[in-house]
Amino acid sequence: MAYATVNPASGKQIRVFPEIGDAELLDALKAADTCYRSDWSLRSTKKRAQVVAGAAAHMRANIEEYAALSTLEMGKPISQSHWEVGLSADILDYYACNAEAFLEPRRIAEARDGIVKMLPIGVILAVEPWNFPYYQAARVIGPQLMVGNVVMLKHAPNVPQCALALVRALEAGGAPAGAYTNIFASNEQISVLIDDPRVRGVTVTGSEAAGAAVAERAGRALKKSVMELGGSDPFIVLEDAQLEVTLDNALLGRLFNAGQSCVSSKRFIIVGRDRGAAFLEGFVARMGAVTPGDPLNPQTLLGPVSSERALSGLLQQIQSAQAAGARIALGGRRVDRPGFYLEPTIITDIDPKNPLFSEEAFGPVASVYVVDTEDEAVALANATPFGLGSAVFSGDVDRARRIADRIESGMVFINQPTASLPELPFGGIKNSGYGRELSELGFGEFANRKLINAFPAGSPAAAPTAT
Repeated sequence: MAYATVNPASGKQIRVFPEIGDAELLDALKAADTCYRSDWSLRSTKKRAQVVAGAAAHMRANIEEYAALSTLEMGKPISQSHWEVGLSADILDYYACNAEAFLEPRRIAEARDGIVKMLPIGVILAVEPWNFPYYQAARVIGPQLMVGNVVMLKHAPNVPQCALALVRALEAGGAPAGAYTNIFASNEQISVLIDDPRVRGVTVTGSEAAGAAVAERAGRALKKSVMELGGSDPFIVLEDAQLEVTLDNALLGRLFNAGQSCVSSKRFIIVGRDRGAAFLEGFVARMGAVTPGDPLNPQTLLGPVSSERALSGLLQQIQSAQAAGARIALGGRRVDRPGFYLEPTIITDIDPKNPLFSEEAFGPVASVYVVDTEDEAVALANATPFGLGSAVFSGDVDRARRIADRIESGMVFINQPTASLPELPFGGIKNSGYGRELSELGFGEFANRKLINAFPAGSPAAAPTAT
């Protein structure tokens, strides 16, 4: 597996990085385990917070450098790269500020003197993707370092300079050697780490195939795992939704980060034939007015997709959908310029036998469906193997809430596309994975919730309860 910077806006390879050797990998694991046992887990919450908050401050102080690296390596428009760096720093600060409260022992009301304490468990292995190279890592680094675990992180092979920038941020914050370790590892080396008893938990954000492989391996070793996998998020538009603002949200929900997000709005489900026709007309106009451009230009909304492989896969999906009877309402072609650019694309007339009906299109490709009733919209929203995010647009928020309860997903946003904030739990169901990141829920995923139940000295013996 080659770790290399390839500029998606030009297609040119910039720099190659060597993989870690097997002996060096085990040395890194030994250092992480030693740091956990002899230093990091023993530090007070306030001392850990100084490091994590220091890393956040470093990222903010060097936002231009960090944003430029993200734009260089995966093609994210520079304004969106700035946003990602800021959000990542916010996540680190959120856990630095809230960990003390999250770690407060919880008394059990029904027990005489029983408490539950949240304690760290050891080395956490993270496998993270390229689409949000700082944000995806911050979701792991912030909570796990603050609970007292240490983190070893394998980043995607196409964002090695972003991965190294994260190391610099933690070092600038004062992290000791082994608290956070970047590894340019192969898939085979990741398997070795999962099998090693010093690694106590594994978290993956990525494809279904990657998640299934890691979860199977971790399960054989009886290790906790968290899986944040794909999504094919529905965007339901009811008859009473305000059309123009809904269209503005639809454009942003589909094209942000070139549509390369697990929680991008991907399937647009419109209730009512007249409303469906009006939505499609407006959506085609808005998407068609977007010109893919240089991601370094602050005015660019849509940059390239991440790689030649990603572009080829999207083009194949579009061709297969069309061959199965779908209609290309807009775009569908590679842009005639250097780099990995795809036209903004809208596809309609997708029936359940069409391969695109059950696939995730990880790029600027929108599927539009028109149905007659609310019940049909909910059924179509749920007719997917995924269950990550979703959105409902309506002039009646109470009605939208009732529909939200019926959607099979881990998250539902009303009158906004699915988004992410430090205080909101993030995660899905079905083939979108399990477990939660962010918020207090994400803080406790890799922790020992230890019961301590005390009785007064001299208490008489009591019969143990069978399990």
